[in-house]
Amino acid sequence: MLLIYTKTGCPYCEAAKKHYNAEGIPFEEVNLSIHPERIPEMKQLAKNNRVPVIVDNGNVTVGFNGSG
Repeated sequence: MLLIYTKTGCPYCEAAKKHYNAEGIPFEEVNLSIHPERIPEMKQLAKNNRVPVIVDNGNVTVGFNGSG
């Protein structure tokens, strides 16, 4: 299952979630605005502060369609 780190108000995060929902691809969302305690975890994976961060079977992608 995909894991997507997001923040409230992020248009790229919303676009990613909309895309995966439309494709019927299940994902777990970690909204860092609600769960700031998970920011260090996201930073360790992504090596930066940008969202969305999408983790798919250990493969980490920062941004959605090259943006974020």
